[in-house]
Amino acid sequence: MSKQVHHMFDKFPKTILGYLNSPASSLFQTQQAHAHILKTGLLFEPQATTKLLSLYANHLRFDDAHLLLNSLPQPDIASFSTLIYAYSKFSRFGQALYLFSNMVSTGLVPDARVVPCVIKACSGLLAVRIGQQVHGLALVFGLVWDSFVVSSLVHFYVKCGQLSNAHKLLDMMREPDVSSWSALLAGYARKGNVSETKVVFDKMVKAGIEFNCVTWNGLIAGLNQSGHHLEAVYALRDMHSRGFEPDGTSVSSGLSAVGDLENVVMGTQIHDYVIKQGLGSDKWVLSALIDMYGKCSCPFEMSRVFDEMGNVDLGACNALIAGFSRNGFVDEALSVFNKFKGQGMELNVVTWTSMIASCSQHGKDTEALELFREMQTVGVKPNAVTIPCLLPACGNIAALRHGKAAHGFSLRIGISCNVYVCSALIDMYANCGRIQAARRCFDGMPKPNLVCWNAMMGGYAMHGKAKEVIDIFHLMQKNGQKPDFISFTSLLSACSHSGLTEEGKFYFGSMSREYGIEARVEHYACMVTLLGRAGKLDEAYSIIRKMPFKPDACVWGALLSSCRVHQKTSLAEIAANELFQLEPNNPGNYILLSNIYASKSKWHEVAKLRDKMKCIGLRKNPGCSWIEIKNKVYMLLAGDNSIPQMDQIADKLDRLSREMKKSGYSPITDLVLQDVEDQEKELILCGHSEKLAVVFGLLNTPPGTLIQVMKNLRICGDCHAVIKFISSNEAREIFVRDTKRFHHFKDGVCSCGDYW
Repeated sequence: MSKQVHHMFDKFPKTILGYLNSPASSLFQTQQAHAHILKTGLLFEPQATTKLLSLYANHLRFDDAHLLLNSLPQPDIASFSTLIYAYSKFSRFGQALYLFSNMVSTGLVPDARVVPCVIKACSGLLAVRIGQQVHGLALVFGLVWDSFVVSSLVHFYVKCGQLSNAHKLLDMMREPDVSSWSALLAGYARKGNVSETKVVFDKMVKAGIEFNCVTWNGLIAGLNQSGHHLEAVYALRDMHSRGFEPDGTSVSSGLSAVGDLENVVMGTQIHDYVIKQGLGSDKWVLSALIDMYGKCSCPFEMSRVFDEMGNVDLGACNALIAGFSRNGFVDEALSVFNKFKGQGMELNVVTWTSMIASCSQHGKDTEALELFREMQTVGVKPNAVTIPCLLPACGNIAALRHGKAAHGFSLRIGISCNVYVCSALIDMYANCGRIQAARRCFDGMPKPNLVCWNAMMGGYAMHGKAKEVIDIFHLMQKNGQKPDFISFTSLLSACSHSGLTEEGKFYFGSMSREYGIEARVEHYACMVTLLGRAGKLDEAYSIIRKMPFKPDACVWGALLSSCRVHQKTSLAEIAANELFQLEPNNPGNYILLSNIYASKSKWHEVAKLRDKMKCIGLRKNPGCSWIEIKNKVYMLLAGDNSIPQMDQIADKLDRLSREMKKSGYSPITDLVLQDVEDQEKELILCGHSEKLAVVFGLLNTPPGTLIQVMKNLRICGDCHAVIKFISSNEAREIFVRDTKRFHHFKDGVCSCGDYW
């Protein structure tokens, strides 16, 4: 600095000098200092300018800082560096890169101070191409030997997934840098490249680089995140054996890996370590312990860890709810949720989403919808995970209006094109009978993934649209998407629903022949259904006997159902006896065999089966149907006289029955298992839940309105015939979804072609 400048600083007020030298100066003080600098002519003194720029940036007055920089006739590298550093520090990465571009265009040469700031901005934006250009500049100006520059470049390449570039840079470093090598090690671990992770690990050991907790934690967390859970646990063990004491971070990652391995023995050993090392007060460790015990199906130990916590935090609460849900204790999960909500704990989107998912997955669909409404009421914003968790509940009970509302919400917050949201929307619309809406969602996707292709195929299959399933199957391959075993399940299911026996055989054979996919048990179940429905029961039984693995309940159940259609008693008994062994507590198998005996008037055998069910404490699952009217979902149980408007329903059914008999209809009374008079059998048939739901819909919706019903069991033959008549007589379109497929009734015809 010149003598003249020193002289001017001598006359400068001490308070102003203090403002310039203090990073804690207020905005007013900074502006006052700026004014004095302008008056004294020190504006073009680099030291003063740099300090002013820094102060403005610290007060987030970037516009003022930029104006100051632009007012300089010849800003130097320090001025640009100061502002670029500030932009990077406050994550204004785009502005940092724009300013760097301006700096280079003025002819200034980047130095070792500015390049790391610019590279940090490239990392923040994942701007690989720009980062590579900055790397090129660093090479041109000889900055690649500076340790800070190289370290920033390594971290940049690791974050952007360019691990080979990072590796090359590190191999050229003169002095090994533990931070950079640790970043590369964690990068390979996160990517799941175990062999390269080992190479880097061995290089670090050979080079004498001293590992630290950051090194180990990055390695363990990376392996766990990439699904290499066993390797993550081994890394934790290796860390301890080499004399490093795992901290809360490494222990939490290790517990997460153990949970995914479902190895409670390992988990208990780590728990013992936590107690010995006094990590029991670490909230992250405790949450990880709760999560681990939940994944290992140890709800008692999970609850004990939670109960012994001093200060319960939100992470632990979320882990406990998820643990209860994972183990099927949805009521306990709801109890914990309501308890902490009542205590005023600020539950976040993870908590609400976890609870919605729990209800949706465990048959509490109405509760899931209520939770979603309440979540929005209290101001918690759903995200791209919440919507896919909610939509199955809408589909399960055909709550179309709720599903549409969720779709609208996803559009408003811009997540409707998310592949998980979109696949859930496709499922929801398909389950609610709106297959065209499902297709519109699918067609609106910029790039559907395999899950979305399969969702669309599954939707068409459920609606019995075999041609559309086959078209989608070929279209997905034309678009470069290889089918998987789920694709073939939908394909074979569609063929079985539509009676396409030869096509089904062809696709079953092509699985291994053309696609290298070995048939699973679900594919064999589809083939048994396909052949059984076509009346080829002996061929279906032959396939079962030739299976390369033991048939499960789905396969034998498919054969038993086919025997019910074709009244093949001897084969039905073989299938039923296998099912009694595989599923001793499933009443449906006893009911199916009873149906077959009843159709043959073998009442003695029916009675024996009924006695057997009573002896082992089994009861027939009651028929249950759901219908949505005016944004409310109603549940109707077979034979339940407490149903709303039951008198009107009975009266309407009676009038419909008389009209049907005039047109030649006769009730299919052989579907009734009781050995009673035909008149009483007719009354029993009138109490079937799908009939009650359809008539309830007739009474509570305007003429011409579409009626949609969902049932928890297969639709019976008599109900199928009755609803066909109602659709014609009442001029209504009626959708009924049973456990296997959709039935679209219109003008006295069903979409299944009476083939189900």
